[in-house]
Amino acid sequence: MDRIERMVENRPVVIFSRSTCCMCHTIKTLLNDFGVNPMVYELDEMAGGRELEQALSRIGYRAMPVVFIGGQLVGGANEVMSLHLKRTLIPMLRRVGALWL
Repeated sequence: MDRIERMVENRPVVIFSRSTCCMCHTIKTLLNDFGVNPMVYELDEMAGGRELEQALSRIGYRAMPVVFIGGQLVGGANEVMSLHLKRTLIPMLRRVGALWL
């Protein structure tokens, strides 16, 4: 978990993803369309990706994507979409400096 914490600290938005995952693509597209430039880790394309997936599964997330905003675990696609539908995602992104407008 320490490695994950180091990867998400000091970054407004971090997405742990798989390059072939349709829900990962959906969340990345949603955030990019807002003008957010998230740090994306494609776990299936990086050395040590499997170990990171295992660490994420130990904290309760077996499915991708796993999204952190402002260093805090938000969750997966369902949680991000729920925040968006409640109209709380954009204010959250503004608070952490991921959006300027």
